[in-house]
Amino acid sequence: MRILITNDDGINAPGLQTLEAIATELAGPGGEVWTVAPAFEQSGVGHCISYAHPTMISQMGERRFAAEGSPADCVLAGVHDVLAGQQIDLVLSGVNRGNNSGENAVYSGTLGGAMEGALQGLTAIALSQYFGPGNVALDDPFEAAAAHGADVVRRLLARHKPVSTGYATFYNVNFPATAAAEVKGIQVVPQGLRPDTSFSVSAQTSPSGRRFLWAQGGNQHGQVPEGCDIAANQAGYVSVTPMRADLTAHDLLDTLQGL
Repeated sequence: MRILITNDDGINAPGLQTLEAIATELAGPGGEVWTVAPAFEQSGVGHCISYAHPTMISQMGERRFAAEGSPADCVLAGVHDVLAGQQIDLVLSGVNRGNNSGENAVYSGTLGGAMEGALQGLTAIALSQYFGPGNVALDDPFEAAAAHGADVVRRLLARHKPVSTGYATFYNVNFPATAAAEVKGIQVVPQGLRPDTSFSVSAQTSPSGRRFLWAQGGNQHGQVPEGCDIAANQAGYVSVTPMRADLTAHDLLDTLQGL
């Protein structure tokens, strides 16, 4: 198996090391793991691509490349440059430092990498590690993802059915903020929404008198309705959410006919 991996936290991020170990286990002794990851952190860039300027790419080691661009740029680079003409069996993006459950999925560069893999016709999975009191003080806060990641991906691959037309499916996997031994199982659930939680900005003035704005997120551990990815993670489960790059509100199409 030939696996292409990327992330949005950057090529030196500890979560990418976790993903490399997961991918190596999945690829097997005769497989290949190729890394094309952002040279610098690209958190929150979503499915951005560097359409208006070129992306510099540098080889950092055997099957290891850094690109000055987004995770989606990295997947494009991997598919059309680094591995051009070679079969890619799987694209993995992550393991993100922090959850991409709920509304976070919309902003996520980690999901942007997986989404681009799906748009390129490849099987793609995004993996993220929830952070909280249950794991932030562990020697390895990515312990749950490291211990269970390969098994979750294998289970997904065994059930994945490629589509022949339309937008391809990719998967959003989030590991709970617990030690590996405390993970309760896997739940297949839809994307949730944290009530009254959204991104905002905080203003600061620099010593030179210039005004800067810092983006900041909301509470990640508040109560949410049952049956969604956030609730599954908070209850100690790995959440799996199938997704497609289709933003259409299909339920409103009939309502808006005759507009």
